Amino acid sequence: MLFRERKRWIIGLPWTFTVYSSDGKVLYIDTGFLNKKQDEIRLYRILDIGYSANIIQRIFGIGTISLRTSDKSARNIDLINVKDAMGLKKLLSDYVEKERKANRVSAREFMADDEDGEEDI
Repeated sequence: MLFRERKRWIIGLPWTFTVYSSDGKVLYIDTGFLNKKQDEIRLYRILDIGYSANIIQRIFGIGTISLRTSDKSARNIDLINVKDAMGLKKLLSDYVEKERKANRVSAREFMADDEDGEEDI
């Protein structure tokens, strides 16, 4: 495993049932306690990575990483309240670039051409 991190409460305690992990090729998002669900996104499908942290999150050393992907089922993903979010963002960014090169994939820019704001690839 490249990393394994739990979603945390706003005060930084990992008392939730959401786990984010990656093996360097795929990002896994496991949710639920009784009803388990797992989503996976190939790292080369991630187009953009963002970071945000409000004052409370910064006090407790957590933040939110926002991912924009080309995956049809999960266009926008937020890794909410993760510990050392800036370090994790840099790690993900490095592995995204590595996977793009390994799979010979280039990210294309999106442009909203339609009136309804839908994006074309």
